Amino acid sequence: MRKLMILLAAVASLCGIMPVSVAQTAQATADTSTAPLKVAVRVSPPFVTQDGDGRFQGLTIALWEDIASTNNYEFEYYPVGLDEMIDGVANERYAVGLGAISVTADRERQIDFTLPFYNAGLGIAVPAAEEAAWWTLTKRFFSFEFLTVLVALIGILLVAGVFVWLAERRHNPDEFDSRSLRGIGAGFWWAAVTMTTVGYGDKSPRSAAGRAVGLIWMFTSVIIISSFTASITSALTINKLSTRVQDKDDLAQVRVASVPNSYSSYWLDRENLGYQNYPSLAAALQAVNKGQVDAVVYDAPLLKYQLRKGFANLSVLPETFAPQDYAIVLPPADARREEINRALLGYVRGAEWREAVNQYLGDSL
Repeated sequence: MRKLMILLAAVASLCGIMPVSVAQTAQATADTSTAPLKVAVRVSPPFVTQDGDGRFQGLTIALWEDIASTNNYEFEYYPVGLDEMIDGVANERYAVGLGAISVTADRERQIDFTLPFYNAGLGIAVPAAEEAAWWTLTKRFFSFEFLTVLVALIGILLVAGVFVWLAERRHNPDEFDSRSLRGIGAGFWWAAVTMTTVGYGDKSPRSAAGRAVGLIWMFTSVIIISSFTASITSALTINKLSTRVQDKDDLAQVRVASVPNSYSSYWLDRENLGYQNYPSLAAALQAVNKGQVDAVVYDAPLLKYQLRKGFANLSVLPETFAPQDYAIVLPPADARREEINRALLGYVRGAEWREAVNQYLGDSL
């Protein structure tokens, strides 16, 4: 009898515990499902901006908040850097990542993306003011490079003039004065005339030694004049190559700036183009203002927006290259991806999205 009583008590106790455990589990699940989504946000004007009160605005924010409203998401914003966003979403510390985030194969290996919501490309920002062509050319004639080439050429002509004067001063004093200053001047004139193949014939060596110097000088002049023509041409054009960019093909000849871990830095690495890293787009543009670099390569919409807001003395070249897509960042195999995509497509096909694009990008497009 005692054993029966113990058995009945155990069964009753078990029956009482089970509903409590199920209820606690259900409550825990409910608490988890209603917890606000942690949304990582990277400031990338005009897609994501932050005002003085810490409120986030921008094109991507408008898109996300419409998606969240459609799907009844509760969420909280967390400002982060690009690397922290990618790593945090990949490890599910954040449920969503917002910004002007380009879809790339390397990122796709770590995270997932929604459907693209904006198609952009890279642009090049350069100084807007260009000097008059005649003044630019005039300055090149007084550049250090040009003056160095000119001095070297004069030095070589002087050496050739001294040699022919030494050979001719006793045998041909009428044309090559025996007095050193006048004689060397005549030798310099003969060397210049011979090098340029003008051939006035007013002075010519008569002695065997003088003619030997003349023969050597004529053959040497063919090589020297070719080399110095190339050097002078390079000296006259080097300033143009280092300060003016017409398109992306000129980037190999100038000092380029970009932002690390961006799509632009990925493209520059892929094209084997050297560049200087700056911590932000604003810092890179400021470097162009100060003359530290010649061009900034970055997302064209972001470049145009920044120039419109505070860099009026810079301009973005008309050419856009390396097309890219912006998308919302999600953890790998995220269960919400499909419903987010449906809401995204519904929003970007409507008039509200077009108004938002015009509001945040306007004439920066």
